[in-house]
This record gives sequence, structure tokens and C-alpha cells, in this order.
Amino acid sequence: MIAFDFFCGCGGLSKGLELAGIKVLAGFDIVEQYRETYERNHNAKFICEDVRNINLKYLKSIYTKLGANKKNLLLAGCAPCQPFSNQQKHPETHKDRTLLDSFGRIIDEVKPGYILLENVPGLKTKGADVLQRFLDILDKNGYYYNYDILNAKNFGVPQNRKRFILIASLYTKPGFPEITHGKNLLPFVTVRQTIERYPHLAAGETNHEIPNHQSASISELNLERLINTPHSGGGRKNWPERLVLNCHKGNYTGHTDVYGRMCWDKVSPTLTARCCNISNGRYGHPEQNRAISLREAASLQSFDDDYIFYGNFVSVSRQIGNAVPVKMANELGKHILQLKKL
Repeated sequence: MIAFDFFCGCGGLSKGLELAGIKVLAGFDIVEQYRETYERNHNAKFICEDVRNINLKYLKSIYTKLGANKKNLLLAGCAPCQPFSNQQKHPETHKDRTLLDSFGRIIDEVKPGYILLENVPGLKTKGADVLQRFLDILDKNGYYYNYDILNAKNFGVPQNRKRFILIASLYTKPGFPEITHGKNLLPFVTVRQTIERYPHLAAGETNHEIPNHQSASISELNLERLINTPHSGGGRKNWPERLVLNCHKGNYTGHTDVYGRMCWDKVSPTLTARCCNISNGRYGHPEQNRAISLREAASLQSFDDDYIFYGNFVSVSRQIGNAVPVKMANELGKHILQLKKL
């Protein structure tokens, strides 16, 4: 089976599909900064192009050169999730809201044998109209499909990461891969099992022997706050009054995870584009006085250490936080290959 990865970012989905045995021909993304990371970690092209401009003729020119046909073609898409996230207060006006429509147009033109769609759970609620238009295209073209909310932690990813997943096929009704971790199964993979092995870092320090093992600098005041945050799960509620932010004083109860430490023996919270900054979530190292490093974040997204990210700190953090976890993508890829055998 061959595949195109739309909105590919740094290539987490592509890597998982490749490990499953699917040949990814190209990844498409509008952000040129992702090219080096993608192409250095894949035997696939990175095509910097707006999905709105991609058409059947363009795709066909790529896959027909390899003697492939669309019956064995998977179109995978992870359209930007910001329009449908819990943080988005005005989803109906977000500039990226209609990108899924463009992916649907490509499917309507190409009619691939298989489709994989990933997004945040909010696609079912905040994006219900967008999702329905996409489903209408699948119905029009005779696809069998199934969709649900899956959690990456159930597939061996050391992270609580719920995602909307849709699988479609022209040939058979798809299900979903069997979960491997959870109640009466393998135990969830923990933060300790994933990042304890990395060398100690101070805030703002870089380890030059391990690629991307770099932590963000923090102010003296935030360093003092971390020193006063109990190890493995402590948070801002443990601080003395003099360290509490003005916006958190009084009866404020929101954003309880910001400035918090991860727990050693649990899965990590959901990583975001700012997952290496303590002010954006429970992204503090369980015991060292810093945020998790870029490498640690990548590992919590189930990237192997030989997957190297390129760009400045902010760009790499965004690449990692927005990626599809590799192990989850791998299970989805293996399941789609099983569908092909039915």
C-alpha cells in the first residue's frame, strides 16, 4: 500500500505508517520550516503546498510513476485542530476551519481505496458541520467508514491524548485496532519508563550528545516556583503566597495544571505546541527544576531517539506537540493493512 500524508507536519503519522509497512510517497504541509525534519527522517518528499491547491492531476503524476494505482492508495490527513480545540472560543471564524473541506475535495477527485483522518475530539461538536460535509463526500462516493474517539495511551503511548479517528474504505467496513494497554491488558507506559533515562539538565541547558535534549530557559522567579513545587505531580497550589501569580489569587480555580510537574508513574498530560514551557501546562519535569526537554517531549510522543528535529526551539516544540504519536499511527497503519486483506 502507498500513502500521501496531508498536513504532515514533522512526520509522526508518516513514521507510524512506514513502520507498519505502508510506503509513504510524500508529505504535504504549508509550513516550509518542517521540510528538513521531514525529509531527513523519511524516504519521502516534503511538498510545501497549500492543500487548497492540490488536485488529482498533481497526485496522479506522483503515484503513477511508481506503477501504483488508487486501489492501493491511502490518503491520510490531520487537518489543523485549532478550530475545534477546547481553547478555541470562536471556532466558526477560524481561518483553518475549512481545510477539512479541501481534504474532502481531494478525496472526491482521487477516490483512493483507503482514508485515515485524525483530529481533536472537538471535531464532533465544535466542527459538527465540517465533519458532516466530509461524511457527505464519503457517502456520495460509496465509502464504508467508522469513526470514534481513541486515546493514545491505550496503544502504548505514554500520554493521555484523546483523538478523533476516522477510517474509510471502498471495499469493507472498517473497525479500529484492538487496544493493547489498559484495564486487564498491559499497564500504561509511564513518564518514568519513558524519560528517566535521559541525562540531567538545568533550565536553559543543552546536552550535545543526545539530539534535541534541550530545555527552555526560565526566569529566576519561575525557578523559585519550581523549587517550591513538590516532585512528581506537585503544582502551583503548593506554593507560598508570595510566589502565587496575581491572576491566580483569590478564589481562582482555572488552569490548575500550569506550572505543575508531571507525575513519574502516570502517563503524561496531552502535549501541545508549547509542551516545553512550564507556563502552558503540567510540563514541568517530575523532579528536575525545569520544563521537559524537546527530546523528552518527543519520547512522550513515542518518537525514537534517532528521529531528529530541526529548527529553532519554538519550531521544534511545535513540531513535536502537534505530531500524531508514532505508536498510535503504527497501530492504525497495521489495522488498515489488515483491511486490505479482507
